[in-house]
Amino acid sequence: MDNTRFADLLASGCRALGVQVGEDVGPRLQRLMGELLKWNAKVNLTAITAEEEVLEKHFLDSLAVLPEVTGAASLLDLGAGAGFPGIPLRIALPGLGVTLVDTVGKKVAFIKAAAASLGLQGVRGLHARAEGSPEKEGIPRAEVLIARAFMDLSDWLALAPAYVEPGGRVVAMLGKAQPDAELAARAAERQLRVVSARAYRLPFSGAERQVAVFAKA
Repeated sequence: MDNTRFADLLASGCRALGVQVGEDVGPRLQRLMGELLKWNAKVNLTAITAEEEVLEKHFLDSLAVLPEVTGAASLLDLGAGAGFPGIPLRIALPGLGVTLVDTVGKKVAFIKAAAASLGLQGVRGLHARAEGSPEKEGIPRAEVLIARAFMDLSDWLALAPAYVEPGGRVVAMLGKAQPDAELAARAAERQLRVVSARAYRLPFSGAERQVAVFAKA
């Protein structure tokens, strides 16, 4: 994909999602795509390999939650995979400190290599398994904890609070939207409350998404 087409698709996708990014974001994301596809040819990082799908289902899907993350100083991405949504969010928000955690060593290696290649300060890749004991696991707490389709929502809400700083929030990136009453019930089971819930569609495929934000009740 040439630079112009990438920039045009990124711009139109961001408009459709109602988010804005700086002029430097596009070139960095395009470099990230190059790194991702180069690595993926050697080690399996993602099943999504078509460039337009990478742009939509990894990059734009990550940037879609900018409204829920903007203003935070620190972000913890559990089950980060090859770095989504954490790396695109850090590219768009230069002041954000990001820790990306995954149990698969090759994915963490990619996160570290990509951050170094892009010159991203404040990005840490961590090979660990989150089981509810952050100190023992060496996983730092953060102001915002985020995961994209990491596990069942009830399981996620049971695990997540241990990794959030006091006054922080838990962000769940979901597929098909869940009713407000169901989100509230699941949150209440874990002594949490729903701060916000927003449904949207990816701009090119129309795939359904929802982002829900929770805080301690």
